[in-house]
Amino acid sequence: MAQFLIVEARFYDHLNDMLIAGARDALEAAGHSVEVVTVPGALEVPGTIALADQTGRYEGYVAIGVVIRGETYHFEIVAGESARGIMALTMDGVAIGNGILTVENEAQAIVRADPAQKDKGGEAAKAALALYELRRRWG
Repeated sequence: MAQFLIVEARFYDHLNDMLIAGARDALEAAGHSVEVVTVPGALEVPGTIALADQTGRYEGYVAIGVVIRGETYHFEIVAGESARGIMALTMDGVAIGNGILTVENEAQAIVRADPAQKDKGGEAAKAALALYELRRRWG
C-alpha cells in the first residue's frame, strides 16, 4: 500500500468536493491510502507537491482545483503556469495526476468534476497510479 497526497486548490467548494471524491475513490479502490492538503490557489499546487515530495512520505500526488475563465488574462496565467509546474515535476519523475480543471464556466466544471459524469478527479488519480506503477517497475 502506497501513500498518496491530494493537493487541492480550494476555491469552489462544491466542485472540489466532487473532484476529491472521485480521486479518493480511485486511490482507495487501488488499495492505497490518501491524505488531502489544501492550498490557496492553483499556482501553489506545484510548489506544494515539490515540498511534499522532499519528505519522502508520498509515492504519488493528485492535483485538484478549478480555474474558470474570467474577464481578464489571469485565467491563462493560472491555467498555463500551474500545468507547467506540474509537468516540470512529472518530467523529474514525480508521479502526478493533473486534475486541475480549466473551463469556461461552472456548468462545464460540474460535468467534469462529478464522479457520476466525467469524473476528472478519478481520472487524475488513475494517471497518478499509472505513473507510480511505472516508477516502481523501472526503479
